[in-house]
Amino acid sequence: MTKPLSPVQKKILDFLLWKKEKDGIPPTLAEIAEQFGYKNRSTVKQHLEALHKKKYIRKIERINRGIEILKQEEFFKSYPLHGEVAAGDPILYYNCVLNTTELPTALKIPSDSFLLRVRGDSMKDAYIFNGDVLIVKPSEAVLNGQLVVGVYDDSALVKKIFVSKDSIELHPENSDFKPIVIRDKDTLKFRLVGVVVGIYRTVTPPRQLS
Repeated sequence: MTKPLSPVQKKILDFLLWKKEKDGIPPTLAEIAEQFGYKNRSTVKQHLEALHKKKYIRKIERINRGIEILKQEEFFKSYPLHGEVAAGDPILYYNCVLNTTELPTALKIPSDSFLLRVRGDSMKDAYIFNGDVLIVKPSEAVLNGQLVVGVYDDSALVKKIFVSKDSIELHPENSDFKPIVIRDKDTLKFRLVGVVVGIYRTVTPPRQLS
């Protein structure tokens, strides 16, 4: 059985996994030291030695980037991806599994939720970027200002929603885009799919150690 990790070891392992996923190669000792603010590489070596002894990695001596991540499948799980949602120009929504994506096993995903990939940058000021994976929980009721996924005229989009007596407003979080205002009978063309309860992104490195 693999031994548990300390909080520091877990953060370093997360960085190794992220770097391998992002660049296709593990980081150097210098990159690890810079990421976590270590002035002495011997501290990095100590943490890597601990990960090696606990069988999370295998060190390859006398080789630059000589780190092999073991049992990587324990840290990621394949989830169904139900299509794409627009943060920009509306795109088609597919209520079926189109692909799969690998997410960390530590990520808490509600059992009744589903995943959609973002296309576009109309929500960038809400820190939702092109390529992000949204975790969407089906819902028929929302609060004004919540992030939602909806379908309007058979096109899917992610926006902040504001509902009044006679209109539905879907607001972007990017000044280059205008709100979508749906009035009167056109509100019947809008269908709420669910509320965004989580976002996963692979391009942001793990936080530095405090």
